[in-house]
Amino acid sequence: MTAGFHLTSYDYYSSRTDMEVISNIVESLKKILEEDKQEKQPLFLKTSDNLILNIARKVVQEKKKTFLIGITGESASGKTVFVDNTIKACIKDKKEGIYTVVRCDDYYKDTSKELKAAGSYEELFKTGFSFDTPNAIDLDLMKSHLMELKKGKTIVSPAYNFVTCESNPDGDVKKPAKVILNEGLYVLNEGLREIMDVKVYVYTPLEVIKDRWYRRAALRGKTGAAADLQFQDVNRTAQQFIRPAYQISDAVINGMVSQEYIQQITDKIFNALKNIEY
Repeated sequence: MTAGFHLTSYDYYSSRTDMEVISNIVESLKKILEEDKQEKQPLFLKTSDNLILNIARKVVQEKKKTFLIGITGESASGKTVFVDNTIKACIKDKKEGIYTVVRCDDYYKDTSKELKAAGSYEELFKTGFSFDTPNAIDLDLMKSHLMELKKGKTIVSPAYNFVTCESNPDGDVKKPAKVILNEGLYVLNEGLREIMDVKVYVYTPLEVIKDRWYRRAALRGKTGAAADLQFQDVNRTAQQFIRPAYQISDAVINGMVSQEYIQQITDKIFNALKNIEY
């Protein structure tokens, strides 16, 4: 037998055991998705053919490696709500090193000088300035931070102030973990999606997005004409930079489901994986 293909009894047993565990996980996850489909408002609107098998293989055969999940969708689609409620399912395990969240919003470039020079958001938008294109965010820095986390290194993400447009490089310490949730408008854009293990798109109807967006804009100091100008830009740029990610996603998530149901489904998923030692 060729040396490179020699298989010991231990290797054979280990491989066989792994396949059995993978099969059990696949069946459990399929059952969860089938039950979800029966709901009036299911959480999963679409999944790729190989998603479940790829997840099962990853958690069984690469136990010590980081699992990077990119979650995108239009502004106010419900990305943060989905991530925050997934976290609630994670922390029930009470183990450290299970998850880390990296948010695209933290990486907005400092534009406080531009805002001060314009005098107001309304005047700034009239100059053609946009917060809603990939150029407004330091995606290169975010990608480098994600790669560092995947290598097991700690990073410090910047902190962005949405009222003053100031970026503070000394933001939050992010430690490496088994699962990294990368959430934001452009996390599945070309140059970033290639490093994701799972690509998730949060879909929400435009009329719901518009209502949510205006309520959040008011909290960030944007009302009246300033809000109208930015929302027009949000809708236009989403068509170019965000909506195409729907087609290349491994899973499309329903942004209309309740927080309670998100927790319920994510609890079931984590229970299906609980026999895996992280």
